[in-house]
Amino acid sequence: MLNEEGKLYHVHLKPGDIGRYVLLPGDPFRTDLIASFFDDARLVAHNREHKTWTGFLDGEKVSVTSTGMGCASTAICLEELIKCGADTFIRVGTAGRVCDAAMDETLDGVINTAAVRDEGTTIHYIPIEYPAVADRHVVEALARAARKLGYNYAEGITHSKDSFYGQHEPFNMPAEARLTERWEAWRRGNVYTSEMEAAALFVISSIRGCRASAIMSFKDMKNTIQVACEALKILIAEDKAKENR
Repeated sequence: MLNEEGKLYHVHLKPGDIGRYVLLPGDPFRTDLIASFFDDARLVAHNREHKTWTGFLDGEKVSVTSTGMGCASTAICLEELIKCGADTFIRVGTAGRVCDAAMDETLDGVINTAAVRDEGTTIHYIPIEYPAVADRHVVEALARAARKLGYNYAEGITHSKDSFYGQHEPFNMPAEARLTERWEAWRRGNVYTSEMEAAALFVISSIRGCRASAIMSFKDMKNTIQVACEALKILIAEDKAKENR
């Protein structure tokens, strides 16, 4: 689906506008902060909730695009970024803590390895039995980056949902009993975080043959962005090494 300028309808981008490596915050305003970590960053497009900057890390073109909130918006954004040539994604965001281990106040955040598909978007792609898993190479790059920079990020599963207030105000919902019962199951099942986008990112990336993970911040977002950018540098170096073999 293209607009009158020949650009993808929602993100207002075309092939060549972005790099193959893309960071994905939910918030359009957070793209400005992330772009400040790039070299020679320039604003490429801003339409609806999707704001994109493109710059460079270690000489490689990279981009940041906001997905908006929720799996439905994320799915649209991701599909169009893939059509523009992107194939490696890191979601950079915030999340609620779920399991007991996640309550550790020394944690800077969590690197997500998989997602609970407690949302309605991905069932339009593939049956619910299909797992929402992150790419192991992207997870490892994030873990290495965090260690290098001296930050404490756990690795674990996230819970992707459609209702923010279903988590934060279940007592106001007619389905309160179901919501609280399921939340307790996620807690006892060692689910680390709860947010609203990762399941779509992981499922669609797997289906489309792309790579993705997510890093959730519990404290300083600048530190989390720094880790994500360092992880991209690791992946860029590894990809170049493979190309030169």
